[in-house]
Amino acid sequence: MGSDGSRQLPAPEDEQIDRELLRRVAGGDAHALERLYARYHRRLLQFLWRLGTQREPREEAINDTFWIVWQKAGEFRGGSRVSTWIMGIAWRCAMKALRQYTHAPDQAFATTRAAEPTVEPLAAQEQGDWLASGLATLPFEQRATLELAYFIGHSCEEIAAIMDCPVNTVKARMFQARMKLRNLLPKLGGLRLAASQEGESA
Repeated sequence: MGSDGSRQLPAPEDEQIDRELLRRVAGGDAHALERLYARYHRRLLQFLWRLGTQREPREEAINDTFWIVWQKAGEFRGGSRVSTWIMGIAWRCAMKALRQYTHAPDQAFATTRAAEPTVEPLAAQEQGDWLASGLATLPFEQRATLELAYFIGHSCEEIAAIMDCPVNTVKARMFQARMKLRNLLPKLGGLRLAASQEGESA
């Protein structure tokens, strides 16, 4: 979802624009690549940031993603949405970048998101922070699966293509993640309420 709670997948007319831009990129049009970069940079940045990726591997992954798009655009056959194809490249580039900084992906994830600008109302921001705290406790693959499904809007089949795993694996990760959040979020909510009441009484 975007900052207003809406999912970020492109509308059908946007998909047509993406396909035309990708066709032009395949023909060596650098301006078309710049337009595609502008259309996807924020989406990829938010996805990687929401996963907690630190700044250096995050930027490296995005740059590598569009370098591969430039090189491989001609190999896109239209079997998926352009967004699915690009997100799959970004996922692989993110994993590669993270391995360069740590042996375990979870160790390369920041625990704070305070520096990220937000335009959400206070209540929505608090709810988002509460959910982010819960997501941060999940194993990396489960967290990424929920982000792709609920915040970006990909289907299980598209997530399987992005993460290069069976659809049943995606469904299992979603089920396990939802069960963990269902048990954890009420506890986190209680802690946040207690902290808020403590701050008010101080």
